[in-house]
Amino acid sequence: MRNWLLPEYIEDVLPAEAARIECMRRTLLDLFRAHGYQYVIPPMLEYMESLITGVGHDLDLATFKVVDQLTGRLMGVRADMTPQVARIDAHLLNHQDITRLCYAGSVLRTKPDGLAMTREPLQVGAELYGHAGVASDIEIQRLLIKALQAVGINQLHIDFSHVNIFGSLIAAIAIPAQLEQALYIALQSKDQSSVSQLSRHLDKTTREALLRLTELNGDKSVLVKAAKVLPAIPAIQAALASLTEVSEALSDLDLTVSFDLSELRGYHYHSGIVFAAYAQGYKGPLALGGRYDEVGQVFGRARPATGFSLDLRSLVSAMPPVKTAMAIFAPASTDLSTNLSLAAKIDSLRAEGHIVIQELPGSASNLAELNCDRKLAHYNSGWHVVEADKVTK
Repeated sequence: MRNWLLPEYIEDVLPAEAARIECMRRTLLDLFRAHGYQYVIPPMLEYMESLITGVGHDLDLATFKVVDQLTGRLMGVRADMTPQVARIDAHLLNHQDITRLCYAGSVLRTKPDGLAMTREPLQVGAELYGHAGVASDIEIQRLLIKALQAVGINQLHIDFSHVNIFGSLIAAIAIPAQLEQALYIALQSKDQSSVSQLSRHLDKTTREALLRLTELNGDKSVLVKAAKVLPAIPAIQAALASLTEVSEALSDLDLTVSFDLSELRGYHYHSGIVFAAYAQGYKGPLALGGRYDEVGQVFGRARPATGFSLDLRSLVSAMPPVKTAMAIFAPASTDLSTNLSLAAKIDSLRAEGHIVIQELPGSASNLAELNCDRKLAHYNSGWHVVEADKVTK
C-alpha cells in the first residue's frame, strides 16, 4: 500500500495554485469588508441536528458523519457554510437590524462537484440578513458581479429564476409530495413529455402553466410573455415584478442577463429569486445564490436572508494559468562587515513587495527550483539586483 496516496477527489494544492487562491481570497474578503460585510469563521464540525435541520436537510447525503468521542452524539463535517452563518446571525449575534456577514473556508462533501470535481471546495460567500425586499437581492447580486470581476472574470452572464412561480402553481392544488418531486425533476430538465404525462390529472390551467414553464427562458422579454401566459396568481405576479426590477437594476453593468423560469435549483431550500453566474470560456456555474427567508427559524429566529457562494478552488482551476512570481536570490553572509548591509538591502526589497530568498550557509542553491531570476551582487561598495546569470566583479 502506498501511504502517500490521497482519497479520490481529495488533492493537495501546490505552491503556485495555493498562492493564487490565497491572493483571490484576500481580494474577495477585502471587497466584502469595504461593503460592510463582517467576516466570520464557523467551526468545521457541528452536531448533525444543527447542520441539517430545516433548510439543511438537502445536505444530509453530502455530509460526512463522525461520532463525538466526548458525548457519543453524531457530528457532521460541514458540507456548506451557509446554514452555519445563518445560525450565527439568528442565535449568536441576534441583531435586530440588517446584518451583513461573509466567510471563506474549506467544506467537505461525500461526492465531488463543481468545476474542479473536488470533495473539498474552498467556499467563499456573502450573506445579508434582515431585509425582505428586492433591494437586498440586488445588493447581493451586484456584490457577486464585483467579486468575479475583481478576480479577473469578465464577460459575465447571470441567469435568474424565482422558485415561487412553481411553488405558487403547486400550492394552489393539493398533490402528493412524490408527484411534486417528479414535476420538479421534469421541469429542471425541460422535459415537456414528462411534464405532460405527470400533470395529466391536474386541472387544465395548472397543466398548461407547467408546460409553459419549460418554454419560458431567454432575455427579459420572457418576463413579459410569462405575465400573459401564466395564471394571475398574486405570488406569481409579485415574482415576475421582482425579476423585472432586478433586470432594470443591473442594466448599467457590463454583463448579459437571462431568465429561466423552470430553473428550480434549491427549490426546497430557497424562497424567492435564485441566480447562477456564468462566464465565457468556463463550463458550469461559477457562483450560485438566492433568497432563503426562513433559514433562521430552526435556530429560534426567522430572518429574511439572501446571499451567494462560490468555490475558489474550482474557480482557480478553471482559469488560464499565470506566470509564477519570480524571486531575488540573496547569498549567505558570514562576513560581519557585509552582513548588516545585506540584511538592510533584503529588508528594503521585501518592504517594496519583492520576494527575496536568502541562501543558507553550506547549501547548494538551485536558482531555477527557487524560481529566482535575479540575484543580489556586491559591487561598487553596495548591494545591487542583477540578472541571475550575470557575472559581476
